[in-house]
Formats: sequence, structure tokens, C-alpha cells
Amino acid sequence: MAREMTTEDVLKVFESAGAVLHGHFILTSGLRSPVFLQKARVFMHPDKTEILCSALADKIKAAVPGPIDYVVGPAVGGIIPAYETSRHLGVPAIWVEREDGVFKLRRFEIAKGARVVIIEDIVTTGLSIRETVESLKALGADVLAAGCLIDRSAGKADVGVPLIALAEYEVPAWPADKIPPELAAIPAVKPGSRSL
Repeated sequence: MAREMTTEDVLKVFESAGAVLHGHFILTSGLRSPVFLQKARVFMHPDKTEILCSALADKIKAAVPGPIDYVVGPAVGGIIPAYETSRHLGVPAIWVEREDGVFKLRRFEIAKGARVVIIEDIVTTGLSIRETVESLKALGADVLAAGCLIDRSAGKADVGVPLIALAEYEVPAWPADKIPPELAAIPAVKPGSRSL
């Protein structure tokens, strides 16, 4: 196993891909932030994605005892990191997607008791993971843990299962009615994918 990546190492990969953006962003969670981690700019580079997901797979192997049957990613953002992490874990990757606003496992079937790990790109509030946990448990899956490349909450998000983060990077985020004046002075953009 290679040396564990630090938060600084992970952020260097994001910076090398031009994926650390500064401005006024409406996050997928609805919160506002002066920093946005545009993971799509990382995921367009298979070599950078492999570095991150291989390191995340190593952390998952160390933290999750016993076999894993599937890695599950919430669409859209979790599909690529789930696939690449599953490759390093040697298990199939599947995903949930929204149907009438609710995550469902539409294209795949899993057996009751299937041991799964959810992989997300970036966690802010943990909502996508919580919704994924709920959908998988409704199918009888045993959700062992969730993993993410970056936990923006620095361990504060409750995802309903143990969260294994490759990096913790707390970035300020506020509800729209509580943003500081200097942020309010910048036009807001919404680069996330929750509505897809």
C-alpha cells in the first residue's frame, strides 16, 4: 500500500486540474460558498482520478472488514468516482439515479443482504449519501460505509453510516439569507448537478 494521501495532496490534484474555483457559488446543498470544487475538471483526467480513487480504495480496505459486493454511486456526481474506486476494490460498480426526485436503483438488481459501500465525490451536508443509504436499505442491502474524495463538512455531516473521507477540507458555507456582504456583492452561479 502506498503512503496515505493527505488533504494537501488531494487539494494539489484538484488545483492541478483547475478544479478549485473562487467566486460566489450555490452548492448542490443550497448553501452559498466562496469556493467550489469542480470535480468534473478532475474526472476528465483518468490519471488524476485514478490517483484519488486508488487512495480512497486503500482507506476503505483498511476501514471496512469483510467482503464488499458492490460500490454504489449517486448519479450524477458519484458515478465516476464509484466506478474508479470499485476498480481498485475489485467489485462491480452500480449507481442510483433520481426518479420523480427520489434515488432508485433503476438499472440494476441486488440481493437482500448485499454488502455495499457508497462512493460520493464531495460531501457538504451528506444529503445525497443519506438518500442513497435509504434507497439501498429499502432493498435490503447492508450499507457498510460511505466514502468520498473530499468531506467539505470536516466530519460534521451525518450520512447515516460511517464516512471514510480521503480528505477533509472545511470551506465556509452559509444559507442564502446569511451570506456575508462581500459574497453577496458577487453574482451567484450554480455549477452542481442535483437537479439532473
